[in-house]
Amino acid sequence: MNRITHIWSSGLMAAFLLSLAAPLVAQPVESAKEIVRKADLHVRGNTSQATIIFRIVRPTWSRDMTTKTWSKGNKLAMIRIEAPVKDRGTVYLKREKEVWNWIPSIERNIKLPPSMMSQSWMGTDFTNDDLVKEFSILEDYDHTLVGEEKIGDRICHIVELIPKPSAAVVWGKVRIWIDKKDYLQLKGEYFDESGKLVNRMVTNDIRMLGGRLLPAYMEMLPINKPGQKTVLIYKEIQFDKPIPDHFFTVENMKKIQ
Repeated sequence: MNRITHIWSSGLMAAFLLSLAAPLVAQPVESAKEIVRKADLHVRGNTSQATIIFRIVRPTWSRDMTTKTWSKGNKLAMIRIEAPVKDRGTVYLKREKEVWNWIPSIERNIKLPPSMMSQSWMGTDFTNDDLVKEFSILEDYDHTLVGEEKIGDRICHIVELIPKPSAAVVWGKVRIWIDKKDYLQLKGEYFDESGKLVNRMVTNDIRMLGGRLLPAYMEMLPINKPGQKTVLIYKEIQFDKPIPDHFFTVENMKKIQ
């Protein structure tokens, strides 16, 4: 091979190698916030309607609570208790920054003050903030990718969420594990303001629900309370069926079925 042919061949090889590398360089890297946004949209949709069983487990007893839920975006949500009979008709409404509770036994609507958001929701291991207020994990937190971990056969991003100074949220820090392939949230850890781990959330039974691949089974596990947990089981869910904003009103809480 003469010198000119050698230079030409080397140039072609360099161009070929660059052409292979170019698509890798051009691929945008997802930010932590974008990963969380996709996971949130996947599980929430534009709207959702679901039937969910909450199983409250304690060392010496357990009980089930059946609920119907409706949500629209992350600012409107309604939860109605269907069973047991003594709680049937109890309704929680989240509208913008307000949270209301309809108590049928006294036929009154009560607005929950901020001081109640960290309290247990209906005796479960979820707080009022977790289940009703549905704090905005996109708007109220700063997001950072802190690593990755394999859960089962799925590689997950680990995203750390730190509340913004102005955010009125319960947790001092949250870590969530989000599957890279389908944006499923498979695990969560919830820390108090001192950095102490309080609750761990794990999921299971990934299957098609409402036309989407989702975990149908979730456990919230208090770290320092052995034998105690709350299990959340999705029985059915429907996404993106139109729900008018006026459905989510205080006046409608006592009317919904």
